[in-house]
Amino acid sequence: MPEEPAGTATAAGTVPPADADAIGWHWMGSGQPLFQRVAGQVERFIAGNRLRPGDRLPGERELCELLGVSRASVREALRSLQARGVVVVRHGKGVFVAAPDEGERALERFTRLREVGMDELFAMREVLEVPAAGWAASAATDQQLQELAQTFDALAAGVRSHRAAAELRVLDAKLHLQIAEFANNRFLAMTQTVLQEMLARSMETTLAIAGRPARSVREHAEIVEALLARDPARARAAARRHIRSSRRAALQRVASERNHPGGLAGMAPRP
Repeated sequence: MPEEPAGTATAAGTVPPADADAIGWHWMGSGQPLFQRVAGQVERFIAGNRLRPGDRLPGERELCELLGVSRASVREALRSLQARGVVVVRHGKGVFVAAPDEGERALERFTRLREVGMDELFAMREVLEVPAAGWAASAATDQQLQELAQTFDALAAGVRSHRAAAELRVLDAKLHLQIAEFANNRFLAMTQTVLQEMLARSMETTLAIAGRPARSVREHAEIVEALLARDPARARAAARRHIRSSRRAALQRVASERNHPGGLAGMAPRP
């Protein structure tokens, strides 16, 4: 899908100040992952139009049309903005500018998460992601499974071409969040922001390890194959193996960093 937006527009339900021109949507360039550029456009729109807490922003579908991007990119951008306390996504109601206390709560959640130990972090990932894989195998539409396969192909291509760890983290997290989204479970949908934060922290620790991205792709392939086969038991087992493998790699890295600061560049994950 082309990335150039179709003209400019202002958010429905918001009125820019009379003494200022409305700030619309513009071509985003190509220096960052697409979802980050979308998030930047939303922040620019909020600041440029002097929107206040509680003001409604365009919804997912309208943002897709305004910016000429896919719904997956818009959803990733909104999740990122919500995690940072910039917007609030209220299911069935729309997207709104967050109040200061909502932003503070989001930052406080993230700060607390940074203090959670790796064992606890991966235990919670297993609690959330293993059943999600099973549900997605049954509940995902054919189109959603196709989107998932495309995300996996992009991740595998990124690993083969030795893309930067930061870019691989974006694709890796997108795959995990899609599985959770396609599980079609409302409670799980409410945990998306926390899950995104957990993924960011755990991948920060593992994807920079030499050899880990390639192994991670093989593990993801098993999950995606099980989902495409619509085999819930196999999908849950593959998700569990991947999370536990990631946990071993993360704990190994933490231990090595503690014992040998600065000596991680060539570290390979434990088999």
